[in-house]
Amino acid sequence: MDAHDAAVASVAARIEEFYHDKIPFRVYHGSTNSTHKSIRTQHNVVDTSGLNHVLAVDVSKKTIVVEPNVPMDTLVEATLEYNLVPLVVMEFPGITCGGGFSGTSGESSSFRYGLFDATVNWIEIVLANGKITRASKTHQPDLFWGAASAFGTLGIITSLEINLKEAKRYVALTYYHLSNISRTVSFLQDRVHKNADDYLDAITYAKDSTIVCIGRLTDDLPKNIQPRQLRRARDPWFFVHVDRVRKRIPEDGDPSSTLTDYIPLTDYLFRYDRGAFWTGKYAYKYFITPFNRITRFILDPFMQTRVMYRAMHKSGMVDYYMIQDVAVPYNEAEDFVAWLETQFGLYPLWLCPLRTSRESSNSAHGILSEFGHPGAPPMLNIGIWGPLSFNRKQAIAQNRKLEQHLTDIGGKKWMYAQGYYTPAEFWKVHDLNSYSSLRSKYHAEYLPNVYDKVNVNVAAEEATSKASLTAILLTLFWSIWPIRGLYGVFWTLFAQDYLLNRTSGAVLQRVKSQ
Repeated sequence: MDAHDAAVASVAARIEEFYHDKIPFRVYHGSTNSTHKSIRTQHNVVDTSGLNHVLAVDVSKKTIVVEPNVPMDTLVEATLEYNLVPLVVMEFPGITCGGGFSGTSGESSSFRYGLFDATVNWIEIVLANGKITRASKTHQPDLFWGAASAFGTLGIITSLEINLKEAKRYVALTYYHLSNISRTVSFLQDRVHKNADDYLDAITYAKDSTIVCIGRLTDDLPKNIQPRQLRRARDPWFFVHVDRVRKRIPEDGDPSSTLTDYIPLTDYLFRYDRGAFWTGKYAYKYFITPFNRITRFILDPFMQTRVMYRAMHKSGMVDYYMIQDVAVPYNEAEDFVAWLETQFGLYPLWLCPLRTSRESSNSAHGILSEFGHPGAPPMLNIGIWGPLSFNRKQAIAQNRKLEQHLTDIGGKKWMYAQGYYTPAEFWKVHDLNSYSSLRSKYHAEYLPNVYDKVNVNVAAEEATSKASLTAILLTLFWSIWPIRGLYGVFWTLFAQDYLLNRTSGAVLQRVKSQ
């Protein structure tokens, strides 16, 4: 803790200097699993990438205290040492605890426990004037819940305490094959209401074919059953395995027409890491490479999310893809999926039920203040990931069409991905009044506004591309296939910190509970 306190004091001192001089600044957290571009090379940056340690585990309270840049795989490794596991674990090993808290993250246990931020007890945060303080659901709850969805624009989180539960060796994952979205939505709602499962999500392979995956923690492995491993190079990608299951079990069959895998807990939690759900298959298509078990085995080092995100950032390929997670009311889900098929035709889709209600008093604060209102309804998260037009203007237009349609049906778009809202559109679906009052109260005027941080400045992008003959020629150069992709691969090959340390993005430091 002495080392932690010293590091936080250093961060606070630098922030206080910026505040005193009224200089806007940004924060560099290190590697990222968002689609926003890194700002490490910009001026006036506070570097917090060294805040990546596990600080304490309390077995009796079932809690862990970590610094914000501890990634999910390190978090899980630290908790499993005590036979504990976080209530919500994001599916990519490199997603950090601070990013999960500040970025509205959820996963297949979120139908029970809510978003990741709801599983946090308190945060230590350096305010934008350099003051170090602590906020929780009962102490300064406006700051706690405001920071939970502000992407670091209210202050810099320097540690947080996360709730844990008892772990088991396996997840018994049972698959149900459903023939249409209407049946799927009803089935998911029924399972949510029963609240008897540990994990719940689904993969929609086509409008008439969805596999619902229901997980139950267990220590018991039936006789003559081999665990289904998913993280070795020779193992199938999870979505490929589920697709094979889909072809083995009938649609809408009786409850006995199912199949159950017993998956080691860590394999289950990070089941979507290899291939980043299924987006990795688009890299095979881009490079005209066969997509089969042999090529997946050979290229496995490149198909893990830490490496894929590195290549994506360096190549700029994200500008031509739809990489969006959205949440829609259940009564809109069927029509929304039909609209997606008409507009984009992107399959598979990821379906993940979410409990958005914060269920704590005095929690209606920040840009998502509505989640703190009584009766905030559960929603269905839908992951939409796939290639769009390789014309940048057309790709922007397609992303904007999605955003506008979501607004019309009362949906939400999570902000880890690039946004294209106008300011008026953005603040129509987020609470500007609550957010602005918090920024004023907690001296955050010199931090970037959340809108500026998560939305693409399309006008500036277009102006830059037309600024000179050199810019025009560079634009033409990058449009030649496969230059962008090869550039991303080049950086991946020489990114030793990713290739050699991809299993853990931080140095694990454990402190035995007292």
